[in-house]
Amino acid sequence: MSETTYSIGEGPATRVSLSLPEGTAEAIRSRVGKREFSAFIAAAVERELRGQVLDEYLADYESRKGPVSEQARLRARQVFDEVFAEEDQWPAVG
Repeated sequence: MSETTYSIGEGPATRVSLSLPEGTAEAIRSRVGKREFSAFIAAAVERELRGQVLDEYLADYESRKGPVSEQARLRARQVFDEVFAEEDQWPAVG
């Protein structure tokens, strides 16, 4: 039996324990309500992971080709967003 690998934002929901400062939790609740709390956290974590994937790619590129300008970084983020939005998925992390 093989273990399934899911990409960022894919797969069944799984319950995890999360600790946040009370002020942060209250700010989220007041912004999105109790029912959307988990969805808000999931979306924020997915954005962070996708940003890290892009940062890792850019670091690898810079180690091979040299420094990347800020304009090129912004363009790379735009391209990544467009490509993975078209495919409706991001690569698995790890």
